[in-house]
Amino acid sequence: MTVETVSLNRSHGGTQGVYKHVSRETRTGMTFSVYVPPHPDGAKLPVVWYLSGLTCTHANVTEKGEYRKACAELGLIFVAPDTSPRGEGVPGDPAASYDFGLGAGFYVDATQAPFAQHYRMWSYVTQELPELISGHFAVDPNRQSILGHSMGGHGALTIALRHPDRYRAASAFSPIVAPSQVPWGIKALGGYLGSAREAWRKHDAVALIEDGARFSGFLVDVGDADLFLTDQLRPELLQRACAQAAIPLELRRQGGYDHSYYFISTFMEDHLRWHAARLKA
Repeated sequence: MTVETVSLNRSHGGTQGVYKHVSRETRTGMTFSVYVPPHPDGAKLPVVWYLSGLTCTHANVTEKGEYRKACAELGLIFVAPDTSPRGEGVPGDPAASYDFGLGAGFYVDATQAPFAQHYRMWSYVTQELPELISGHFAVDPNRQSILGHSMGGHGALTIALRHPDRYRAASAFSPIVAPSQVPWGIKALGGYLGSAREAWRKHDAVALIEDGARFSGFLVDVGDADLFLTDQLRPELLQRACAQAAIPLELRRQGGYDHSYYFISTFMEDHLRWHAARLKA
């Protein structure tokens, strides 16, 4: 699989790269970023996957996430894909809103026209991109973890719950924990997957746990000044589901923080150290 290098920059002794390729899943060009820390020749490194939120591309966390210093110290590869297919012929939201279509793939494989042809973000981030990264970077496939923000937090939680043997750790900033029960998720899951709500459950962390999915434990940070906290994120639903299923959950409510990358960058190092402890155990 051919990968084109868009840019390379030295940072904290490692290399921050941005790359693009033609995706077999989305049938479009896709761009992603990879930070590779300094490491001995021939070494295989643990990899952390980061899934971004609504309206974002790979660039938001790459430019504002402040993860490279910690990744260099901890020896972690950090991979950040885009949030949706893009390009000529890719449909967006008919209402031209930010919460559906371009920049809002919700990490599902769409089944509904006109989105089914290109919106295959589940298969892209769980199958195609890992294959590509393994073929081009010094990753250890037995040491993977995943985290994300908002829509990407939803993606990280659902992917971990459905692949508990693949990921050693999963965490989230401000995740949409129960998309079947909140406006963002109802719009996206209905638009991509259709009106049959049973099909939504495998893309809803709370529903997956209710249906028997399990994971070793989660770290979740939310800001108590997040304007989306009570109507879109609903962390108390995840807290209740994890308690009933005996899944360890560290839910931290951070005073005064909002939904932005000022919040994410403040606690990114905490999350990466939490991941590293599990990736290197």
